[in-house]
Amino acid sequence: MKVLLINGSPKKSGNTFIALSEVASALKAADIETEIVSIGTKAVQGCIACNKCKELGRCVFKDELYNSIRAKLGEADGIVIGSPTYYAGPNGSLCALLDRLFYSCGDLLQYKPSASVAVCRRGGASATYDRLNKYFTINNMPVVSSQYWNSVHGMLPGEASLDAEGLQTMRTLGNNMAWLLKSIENGKQEIPKKEPAIMTNFIR
Repeated sequence: MKVLLINGSPKKSGNTFIALSEVASALKAADIETEIVSIGTKAVQGCIACNKCKELGRCVFKDELYNSIRAKLGEADGIVIGSPTYYAGPNGSLCALLDRLFYSCGDLLQYKPSASVAVCRRGGASATYDRLNKYFTINNMPVVSSQYWNSVHGMLPGEASLDAEGLQTMRTLGNNMAWLLKSIENGKQEIPKKEPAIMTNFIR
């Protein structure tokens, strides 16, 4: 089994990486393979609502970041997405990528356990956490919880490593993710049958 951890910070080895690494350490201790990928610092194309993905089965834009993470999502059994907090929300570049991935790759995401992680200096983490979880809950993905909301505090490089409670929350998250993945594997049931989609528009 493998869990993909997406570092939504432009800082490859910053506080978000520290938080995700703590999750990964607990997963590895449970014999689950992990990979942390960083979205980097290049500009990220957002969704333009062209709906071409419905025809192609993938986003019409063929940038390397989208292609790489899309392939990794297909191989992963679980997903953890981490982000720094900017104005009480996730990094905009991360959201631009996730909008495209989650809209065009739903078939690669369905029923995979998922979790989000927010890193902040002081406040706004719960709003960031909430926003990221919405990507999962619209795609039939079980959301993995921890002993507290999945947040770690730190502003300056490396400060996240001083947040003992936050790091424990990350380890608990990793343990809970491992437990759920193994429970699914050991008692695997058929995926629930999907009803035909019902779309209700409120403007007549």
